Amino acid sequence: MRPALVLAAHGTRSAEGERTLSSLAETVGRARPGQRVELSYLEISAPLLADVLPTIPGPVVVVPLLLAGGYHVHIDLPEVIAEHRPDAIVAGWLGPHRLLTSALTRKLARAGLRATDAVLLGAAGSSDPSALADVRAAAHQLAVRLARPVTAAFASAGTPSLEEAMERLRSTPAARVAIASYVLAPGFFHDRLTAAGAGLVSDPLGADPDVAALIWHRYDQALHRHRSTAEPQPLRRA
Repeated sequence: MRPALVLAAHGTRSAEGERTLSSLAETVGRARPGQRVELSYLEISAPLLADVLPTIPGPVVVVPLLLAGGYHVHIDLPEVIAEHRPDAIVAGWLGPHRLLTSALTRKLARAGLRATDAVLLGAAGSSDPSALADVRAAAHQLAVRLARPVTAAFASAGTPSLEEAMERLRSTPAARVAIASYVLAPGFFHDRLTAAGAGLVSDPLGADPDVAALIWHRYDQALHRHRSTAEPQPLRRA
């Protein structure tokens, strides 16, 4: 029996956001029929990861539904794992990755992206420099895919702020600004992106099949890494 997959999302007060994450979990499950998949949250929403982990028999792989590193990845998640399921295998967070780039590109196209649009990658933000670097790397990948500059901008902590980036782009010859939503689900941060005054804002990444494929990729990576480190090493002659 392969280990159960536990998805660990941040949590949201948005009912639509919770529905979107549930839909993502269903999309993930359909990709591998018969594989146990459980959705959980670090805070705010239910069920909490701390409550889900003890209920699952056998091995478990936890995949953080987080697009960048930061406090929740490096502090919150390890604390919950250590207290409630220290034997769990923890996968890496989702971004940056080419599958996210594909999903972002598709969402922008559906929103009506034009060749003349200036593009922002709108993210939540973080006080952790490494998390901001993850988002900037994702912006670079999107820029390569779109063959035009893409600026990472942050709705909370991080520079440039969403407002600063919008102001700069309004002073350029671009006809309008398009925001690629680097968030998984509707909620507080996507609301901030839609209120920024851009010409278009793409939908959250949501239950995109490429996001589901990336989740399984992180699961497989974590399992392979765990098995590789657990295997006994051959003796070497002195």
